[in-house]
Amino acid sequence: MTLQATPSPLTAAGRLREAAAMTASLLKLSIGSFVALAALMGIVASSGSMGWVEAALFALAVLGASGAAGAYNHYHEREGDRLMARTFNRPFASGRLRPGAIWPVSFLALLAASLFLAHALGGGLASLFVLLGAATYAVVYTVWLKRRSVWNVVIGGASGSFALLAGAAAAAPDFGPVIEPVPLALAAWQFLWTPPHFWSLAAAKGADYRRAGIPMLPVVTPHAVWGPVIFVHVLCLVAISLLPLFYGFGAAYAAGAITGGAIFLRAAWRLMRDPARSKAMACFRASLIQFAALALGLFADRGLAWAL
Repeated sequence: MTLQATPSPLTAAGRLREAAAMTASLLKLSIGSFVALAALMGIVASSGSMGWVEAALFALAVLGASGAAGAYNHYHEREGDRLMARTFNRPFASGRLRPGAIWPVSFLALLAASLFLAHALGGGLASLFVLLGAATYAVVYTVWLKRRSVWNVVIGGASGSFALLAGAAAAAPDFGPVIEPVPLALAAWQFLWTPPHFWSLAAAKGADYRRAGIPMLPVVTPHAVWGPVIFVHVLCLVAISLLPLFYGFGAAYAAGAITGGAIFLRAAWRLMRDPARSKAMACFRASLIQFAALALGLFADRGLAWAL
């Protein structure tokens, strides 16, 4: 079954809003904003210094690279996206954008511009991490693993970790390790965060993923398997998120990490006991809360450290 969008007449203002919404959808800015936030977390977690203007521009470079990778995901997945209720209205899947060679070239141009900006602001290693993040999502996840392996979001989740490492490399101190222990711990947390985040969504929308032939863990295994796997992932990532406390991070960070971690862990525990769709969506939302709480705690903690 192929799902189709129903077109409707639009005013000029409506067309402008639709173009903006289509651009945001094409570049996957909802995901890209979290990737850019991860880069900022890497910058803030580093003991080096980077001005806020430079940090914002570097995050913009990461957002651009993520957007290029996300747009290619739309282009490559346009046929499969038509089979899913949550993706059938994407620009290429819906037919609002027609496929052609100009699109991959445009995405590569956006990626190149983003890498140039990242290199100018953060140096060679930082721009390499940005490239690795985009390549992991566009090639390793989209082309290679998404429809072939249950490990798709596990390995694909490294794209967010690379963004965090890119930020840490961009703000690395002049003397000392290029990537310090705290950014490494946060990158490990980010890596473990991605699978339960997407597995929870897949558990809630299993019919969509089955129809599209995407082998997400909750689709290809029984709840007795994927429920505990999600919980163990969350348990491990919560434990890792507390490691910065052993490296001088204080009460503000602890509050964000513990609060967000407790919310996510509680939701994962409930999902492990009951596979209901409502529990899966609650776990998905809890993953977003944990990400936001940890980031806020990190920024607040480093802001307080700077002020004092």
